[in-house]
Amino acid sequence: MKNISPYIIALYLLGILLLLSLPVYWMPKDGITIGNMKLHFANLESLSTDKKIEKKDINSIIQNLDTTMQVARIDTTQIQKTDSLVAKKIDSVKPVKKDTIPAMVKLEMNAKAKSYLHDFFKKISQTKRLSVLHYGDSQIESDRITSYLRQKMQLQFGGYGVGMIPATDIFNSFSFNQTYSNNFKRYTIFGGKKLKSKRYGAMASASRFTAEMDTAKVNLDSLPNQTAWIQVAPSKRAYSHSRNFTRVTLHYNDCVVPVKLKVTQNQKVIKEADLITDAKQHALTLTFSKTPENLKFEFSGKISPNICGFTLQGNSGLTLSNIALRGSDGMVFRRMKYANMSAMMHQDNTQMVFMQFGGNSVVYFKDSTQVHNYANWYKRQIQTVRKAMPGKMIVVIGPSDMSKLNGTTHETYPFLPYTVSEMKRAALEADAAYWDLYAAMGGYNSMPAWVEKRLAANDYIHFSNKGAKFAAQLFWNAFWAEYVQWKKSNK
Repeated sequence: MKNISPYIIALYLLGILLLLSLPVYWMPKDGITIGNMKLHFANLESLSTDKKIEKKDINSIIQNLDTTMQVARIDTTQIQKTDSLVAKKIDSVKPVKKDTIPAMVKLEMNAKAKSYLHDFFKKISQTKRLSVLHYGDSQIESDRITSYLRQKMQLQFGGYGVGMIPATDIFNSFSFNQTYSNNFKRYTIFGGKKLKSKRYGAMASASRFTAEMDTAKVNLDSLPNQTAWIQVAPSKRAYSHSRNFTRVTLHYNDCVVPVKLKVTQNQKVIKEADLITDAKQHALTLTFSKTPENLKFEFSGKISPNICGFTLQGNSGLTLSNIALRGSDGMVFRRMKYANMSAMMHQDNTQMVFMQFGGNSVVYFKDSTQVHNYANWYKRQIQTVRKAMPGKMIVVIGPSDMSKLNGTTHETYPFLPYTVSEMKRAALEADAAYWDLYAAMGGYNSMPAWVEKRLAANDYIHFSNKGAKFAAQLFWNAFWAEYVQWKKSNK
């Protein structure tokens, strides 16, 4: 084999660079169109210009954020009457100093939405148990953001437990432990395998140990009896109030043939029951004197019902449920059976819903018309949730800042600011409140600063665990400000 001198190799490489320099020099900024294709190539401007991107200083936003679990002292008379443990927890904390609360992005709402919020504040002390649901995309997955808010709310208003959890958890939440038999299969409205019946319940997901079957078309005698199990337990990694609960509720529907349930605690049978076979939405509740360990729900039958999830809660106070819909744009509520969603919400006495979506759509928007249409569709989703719980409070939490790589720098997605504006319009028109997460974290091009401080991941989209706490605290400041104002006006 003939040796090639370094001189020849250098000339060869130089020739290639000269050839490549021609399209760099002549290529238009917007590329060239050939037939139905558009070709892009690095142009001279992009290579020679040091593009200046405004670097946001977020120190003024985060430096005074108190992410401890201190809350301001309030009148706990009503809570003391129902749950002395809650009152003890609240009385043990110190008030937050006013000068440690930074300027905040407030909840925006019209008069009707404000009346819904004030009704919720009244019910906190008047109702024995109530539920708040937090729907969102992967930004809240694994109980991020929600877990911190839950602890804040339960310390302040009372309550224990994580609220609703899925029948089979695939996100490995740190707020509870769960295992289940291999024959349980998960169905979701927002991606993956779907239920033909669309009877998901309020969590937009359900699990079954057999496939769906039409009883009119199958010979039940020929079907084998099957067993399956789900085990739930508290997590030592959870916040203190989340890992304590004394009520466990099983939610199910579409039970059309006999199914037996056996519940064991530490291998001791504590409950046996026959599930109701009218296909409707049902709840079966177990109560305990202290937090139960290793609860195992074993099902036996020929055709599985839809197991829609469990609720873990205390004897009083509120729960805040994390319902993460990975990849969802929030357009799921009109695609589920309304009756099952509404019934499950009522079974847990749901009095408020947070809806945190938008990020999964921002990356695909090509023009303002798409953004406007999305906001109008989203408005109808809000109205569907409101129909399931008339007169109740809905808070739309807008998308965070998100960056895309533009050359060598990260910039806010082009249509994100307009998406925020349009989602705010839609929320207010639907009599919901809107909280602007994008503005709260610093607005345009703030995400790179969050990444730099390790408050967000290197994908420039998702918060880190620490960043999720900061985002949750920013929202809590806005929510708490509304409560304080209401409290003052109702003395």
